[in-house]
Amino acid sequence: MPLHIGLSGARSGRMLLLAFSAALISAAVLGWAQTPPPAPGKADVPAPAARSTPSQQQGRGRGGRNFLISRDVPDPAAVDRGQRLFVANCGFCHGTNANGGGEGGPDLIRSPLALDDEKGNKIGPVIHSGRGKMPPFPSMTEAQIEDIAAFLRAKQQAAINRNAYTIQNVNTGDATRGKAYFEQHCASCHSASGDLAGIAGKYTPEILLNRIVYPGGRGGRGRGGPAATRVHPSVTVTVNGQSVSGTLEYMDDFEVGLRDSSGEYFAFKRGPDVTVNVDDPLSGHEKLIPKYSDKDLHDVLAYLETLK
Repeated sequence: MPLHIGLSGARSGRMLLLAFSAALISAAVLGWAQTPPPAPGKADVPAPAARSTPSQQQGRGRGGRNFLISRDVPDPAAVDRGQRLFVANCGFCHGTNANGGGEGGPDLIRSPLALDDEKGNKIGPVIHSGRGKMPPFPSMTEAQIEDIAAFLRAKQQAAINRNAYTIQNVNTGDATRGKAYFEQHCASCHSASGDLAGIAGKYTPEILLNRIVYPGGRGGRGRGGPAATRVHPSVTVTVNGQSVSGTLEYMDDFEVGLRDSSGEYFAFKRGPDVTVNVDDPLSGHEKLIPKYSDKDLHDVLAYLETLK
């Protein structure tokens, strides 16, 4: 039986028109969905925007200016020539290392003008014309100014390159005093012939000193050494005579959470009927933090350095 029986002619016509339009739309959508997209050609793929390398991105200041260590390292010969020129002509005011002092000249290592300089384009006019109390040096050639700029650039890059910082000798304590301190404060948990046997052969002095202060890795990786393994406290929660033990995951004044040996997580609301016993293997270190002095640390380090 036709679907439009009982409808007026006009209404039937509108219904047929709507059905026909819907069919056209469905066919168009279906055809679009089933037609594979054209293979991307050169015209279809937008050219990637120019991007700076990580070394170029490092040290960019506001406004996109490429500051500091990301710039090219100057030629060592130019740096050497520039240093001799700088010391002879500028050192009496700016200091022989260009970091100020002398007769009150500013620190050129941190000077915005010097930091923004490229081969003398900013400092050159100042050198030729002078500024404030600074006398002019009109006879200085462009090549000499470029050498001075190279010297300043080398000093600026050295000042900000933290990876070039050389850790000085930290083993400056007294091993005898360190052994006495160790036996009094540390021997209840550590043993020179047990867990610390050969410790000096495993770590450099600076890393070992870091491990004394941050035994659980909270002090970071330490230069040249592996990251310390974080030691998690264990905890036992007792509720109405029933106990659950595991690794402490979370604890505050209201809740305590632990994970048992099977990996299952338990959470408890703290209250008068809940007993929480925490065993933190690093508690001894934490208790010593407000007590030991810098001398104590270096004395203990000197003693540990004997444990080859």
